[in-house]
Amino acid sequence: MATESAAVSVSITVNGHTHDASVAPHTPLVDFLRDQLGLKGTKLGCETGQCGACVVLLDGVSVKSCAVLAAQADGHAVTTIEGLTPDESLTPIQTALWENHGLQCGFCTPALVLSLTDLLSRNPRPDDEEIRRWMDGIFCRCGVFQNVVRAVHSLAETKP
Repeated sequence: MATESAAVSVSITVNGHTHDASVAPHTPLVDFLRDQLGLKGTKLGCETGQCGACVVLLDGVSVKSCAVLAAQADGHAVTTIEGLTPDESLTPIQTALWENHGLQCGFCTPALVLSLTDLLSRNPRPDDEEIRRWMDGIFCRCGVFQNVVRAVHSLAETKP
């Protein structure tokens, strides 16, 4: 009979606040965020990295948090949808998605927002192909991808 591995200590800065905790070595980051910190904006879908609902920013880079262990995030900074706008306002991409009907049910919306935030930090004027490449891996059944592309372009139009 297999025994549980000993817990490991982690110190992860989440949304600007450092959290020191003990986790099982096999605990996915998504479970740490949802279960230990109560951050439910990070959705848990497939648990295999296929659906993309669990995207967060790890040191500013979008990652699927079901494919990253909490222990791997030790010493790093994580931003969830809750931490993107601590004052509960909307970011420009959230506003653009709203205005261009780039969201519907909301399940994948946090992942899309975080992924597109990463994209726009790298390239403020992406073309259709690049936008779609950044959305690839985030499964959306609502069929709003064309509106998401339009939303991203609307932001590029407002930049000098």
